[in-house]
Amino acid sequence: MKKILIGDHIVKSFGEGDEKRNVLDGVSVEMGEGEFVAVMGPSGSGKSTLMFALSGTDSINNGKVVFDDRELSSASENELSDLRRTAMGFVFQQPTMLKSLNILDNIILPSMRGNRKNAAKITEKARANMKRVGIAELEKRDITQVSGGQLQRAGICRALMNSPKIIFGDEPTGALNSQSAQEIMDIFSEINADGTAIMLVTHDAKVAARTERVMFMRDGKIVSELKLPKFDGTDMDGRVEEVTKKMWEVGI
Repeated sequence: MKKILIGDHIVKSFGEGDEKRNVLDGVSVEMGEGEFVAVMGPSGSGKSTLMFALSGTDSINNGKVVFDDRELSSASENELSDLRRTAMGFVFQQPTMLKSLNILDNIILPSMRGNRKNAAKITEKARANMKRVGIAELEKRDITQVSGGQLQRAGICRALMNSPKIIFGDEPTGALNSQSAQEIMDIFSEINADGTAIMLVTHDAKVAARTERVMFMRDGKIVSELKLPKFDGTDMDGRVEEVTKKMWEVGI
C-alpha cells in the first residue's frame, strides 16, 4: 500500500520559556492510500493538533510532514492552501457555513473561488453529492432549517467537492445523536470504500470501531494502536468492546 501521508517525529510547541510545552512530542505516523484511521485520546492529548499538523493547516516546530510525496514544510502558504482545497477534505464537529446562503450555495462556495467559469459543473457535482448523502431535497433550505445530521451531511458534500485523496474529520459526530452519528459513519464508510483515505479524531468508541486502525494519544504522543478488520456491518458490539478495552489499557 502506497503511503499517502507521513509524519516524522513531529514536534509542535506552545508558549515560551518556563511555560513552553510540546503539544506534539515527537509524533510519527503513516497512512496508506485508502486507509480508514481514527485518533483517540483525552482532551488536550494533541489529537486535533496532530490532524492540523498533518494537513498543513498548522505549522510545526520540528520534524516533517509528507503528503502524497510532497514535503509540506517546503510549500508556501498559498501552495498549502491550494493543496488543502484540491487534495484534502475537512469535516468538523460544527460545520462552518454562512447563514446568508442556502445549503447548496454553502456547499459550492469554496469550489467557486477563482473558478466561476465552471459554475455549472460545480453545481452539478454538488447536487450529485447531495443526492449521494440523502439531502438532495434540501438545497434551497437555509442552514437554520435543517437538522444537525443534515447539516453535517452538507459538510461532507463540501469536503467531497474536489475529489480529495484524504478527508480529515475532527469530531464529525460529536454534536449528533446516536442515530445521526451512525448514518454519518455509514457515509464515511461508503466514501472510504471508493478509495478515499479518512482520518477521524474522536472520543467515541463506536466511531473508532468503524475504522481499520485506531491510534491512541496521551500527552502529545501516540502510546498505542489497535488494528481492526474492515467493517462488514457485523459484530459491532465486539469491535466496540475491543476499542473500549484498549482505551482502558492505555488510560484514556
